[in-house]
Amino acid sequence: MIIKKKVSIKNVKFGDNVEIVEPVNLYECEIGNNCFIGPYVEIQKKVKIGNNTRVSSHSFICELVEIGNDCFISHGVMFVNDLFKSGKLNRNPKEWYSTKIGNDVLIGSNSTILPVKIVSGCVIGAGSVVTKDLLEKGIYCGNPAKFIRKIDEPL
Repeated sequence: MIIKKKVSIKNVKFGDNVEIVEPVNLYECEIGNNCFIGPYVEIQKKVKIGNNTRVSSHSFICELVEIGNDCFISHGVMFVNDLFKSGKLNRNPKEWYSTKIGNDVLIGSNSTILPVKIVSGCVIGAGSVVTKDLLEKGIYCGNPAKFIRKIDEPL
């Protein structure tokens, strides 16, 4: 037996001037004013995205993620809410973890964001894996992502 589900866009609270490039799967989430959602993006229930935020193609934003205002989520960024602590898939949403992204955060292509807090003003380099809270504004890169420098410091 094959079970097909067509989700596309279902029960989404949209702000004003939101641009969406289909195909997408958006359901039971909130998207602020002046946002852009690229193609092949999935945004699950209980996700909140702030104003003026751009989510590029092929990104996955799972339940319990909150993204602030004026953020940029580049291509292929993956958010995670289950840490597989028991060595198995945890199907109980009450045991999943949340992620909170501040304002003015830029996340580079193909990064993976585990359940963490990222303060406003951070830049995450492409391909990085964020495994711990980023509590200081700055540039972070690598696997695991490490602090590289403050934003205002010269190269």
